Amino acid sequence: MENLNWAEPIRNSTTGMKIIDISLPLSKKTIVYPGDLKISIKKHKGKTSTHSEITFGSHTGTHLDAPSHVFKNAPGVDKIDLKKMIGNCRVLDMTHVKESIRIVDFRKEKIKKGERILVKTNNSFKGFKKFRNNYIYLDGDAAEYLAKRKISLFGIDYLTVKQKGSSDTRAHDVLLKNKIVIVESIDLSKVKPGKYTFVGLPLKFTGLDGSPIRAVLIKK
Repeated sequence: MENLNWAEPIRNSTTGMKIIDISLPLSKKTIVYPGDLKISIKKHKGKTSTHSEITFGSHTGTHLDAPSHVFKNAPGVDKIDLKKMIGNCRVLDMTHVKESIRIVDFRKEKIKKGERILVKTNNSFKGFKKFRNNYIYLDGDAAEYLAKRKISLFGIDYLTVKQKGSSDTRAHDVLLKNKIVIVESIDLSKVKPGKYTFVGLPLKFTGLDGSPIRAVLIKK
């Protein structure tokens, strides 16, 4: 059997389509936000097959946040408009940012209504092996800015959009209140800024506050 390197982009030789997996690998070693449930995997071997018992948190690995993550009686992942999870997107170069992504960083990008916006910061290059408190996050005012422009999806290359321990929760609240899907823990280390097709579908958990997704970018 051919030995494939799953970490590398896959190109379809027939269509010329390049698929870049921006999802984090899921295993017992996958980092989680402090206090979240770690992945536990137990294999059960039968006579003719093997199945696994998997325990993990709803915000494990590459995942999306549903409105019920922060609002009581709000929609869960099963109510997310899947059209937001498939379509054109832009990866913005935010590698110049030192602490938080602010309004000034978005102004030059001419963000339009309905866009799917992913931000590539130095988080991707520092890796996802160990949790860091000094990760790049989305400023609350910048979240308000994106909401006013009515984007459909926002993705960031770390475990959360907001600053750890901050009382300013607008990075979550404002986006989710305005029905903007939040995608967290995407790995953009091998992705050049530019235009792509984004695909990232959640598992259909009823009413759940979040779900892991398999997120990919497609370039033709």
